[in-house]
Amino acid sequence: MRGYFRSHAERCYTARVRIPTQRIRELRRSQTEAEKAAWHLLRDRRAGAKFRRQCRIENWVLDFYCFEHRLAIELDGGVHSQPGQMRRDAAKEDYLRTLGISLFRIPNGLVLEDPEGFVGKVRQAISGGHGTTPHPSRFGW
Repeated sequence: MRGYFRSHAERCYTARVRIPTQRIRELRRSQTEAEKAAWHLLRDRRAGAKFRRQCRIENWVLDFYCFEHRLAIELDGGVHSQPGQMRRDAAKEDYLRTLGISLFRIPNGLVLEDPEGFVGKVRQAISGGHGTTPHPSRFGW
């Protein structure tokens, strides 16, 4: 198993289009309130798995990523309901799917208004009850 994760991590961090490390650090410093709250709930394996925040996978940055379960979590705010952003989100989702990564989209409001519900949904996704979740704006989440 160790070789699998090492090769997966190498593939994730040796990209054709590499986002500068400085940009990743800026994203970590300028997190939204929902991202701060989610990181507090996910860090130190509090949700049952190790997550990294602002994880770079080729030319995409994921809000949170668990290598062990190949699970990405994206927090979606209002900007994700704009047509241009929805197209970028769809492209990101399609690309991640080709890598075998499941994308779990969660609206910012869920993290802020129902932290226990957020952790429950993440645990459910970790235990295998996930696939790619639909874009929240399609359903008014």
